[in-house]
Formats: sequence, structure tokens, C-alpha cells
Amino acid sequence: MQIAKHKVAAIHYKLTDNDGKVLDSSEGREPLHYIQGIGNLIPGMEEGLEGKKQGDKVNLKVSPEKGYGVKSEELVQKVPRTAFGDQKIEKGMQFHTDSGHTVTVTNVGLSEITVDGNHPLAGVELNFAVEVISIREATEEELAHGNVHGPGGHHHH
Repeated sequence: MQIAKHKVAAIHYKLTDNDGKVLDSSEGREPLHYIQGIGNLIPGMEEGLEGKKQGDKVNLKVSPEKGYGVKSEELVQKVPRTAFGDQKIEKGMQFHTDSGHTVTVTNVGLSEITVDGNHPLAGVELNFAVEVISIREATEEELAHGNVHGPGGHHHH
């Protein structure tokens, strides 16, 4: 069986940036289970895994456009410090906005805080080393919900 639309694949992966720094890895965890072809994964990964078989090992280089997007200057904003109330704000802290986005504090001034709403991996070329562990058909329920049920079906963004 090959990885194709509406198949559930279980993969082990290691994600590194171009400097070889490990950004994410499934090592020591359950493999990641996902449904191919419906946007569970970033586009570059889905494209790179299409047609692969159980046991295949693949190295994928994913451009920002097919990963977490290019960095957008419009998502970098200055916010009055008063908006955070009495909280102690430090560079690198992350907040969830009302609209459900995550912003990262990139600069702390006396009266203004600069926050960046880009994904931390926006603008980064991603290098995935992937091993295909297993492939099966998705169930109707999984397709209706758009994610995998049962073991390995945890969602991560």
C-alpha cells in the first residue's frame, strides 16, 4: 500500500533547520499518525510523502512557502505595555491572542512591547528525515472529523 489521499500513515520524523539544529522529533514517542491529503501536515510534507511505502525513508527539504509560510512584517506589532496589565513581560514569551493566534514577544520597551505573530518556523527552510512505519485506510469517521482517532491520534500544530 502507498501513501495516498485518505490513507492514514504513521511516520517517525526528525525536523532540523539548515544549521542542523533539531527543531522537533518523534524519537522516543509514538509515531505521528495523520491522514494524507487533507491538510493534517504542512503541504511540503504531504507532497513529499505521496506514493511512499511502508519502510521507506525519505529526506524532505521544504521551502517556507510549503512549510509555515514566509515571514510577514504585518504580523509584527507594537502593543502598549498597559495592554498586558501587571504581568512581567520578557523577550521570548508567547501569548495566545483572542483570535487564537500565538504571538512571541521579540522586544520589551519601557512603554511598548513588540510582538511577532508569525509562526516561529515562518521563513525557515525545513529538513525532515521521515520513516514510514505503517499505512492503512482511514475510517469514515476519521475522514468526517478530519483527524485520526485512537492511538497516536493526538493533534499537534
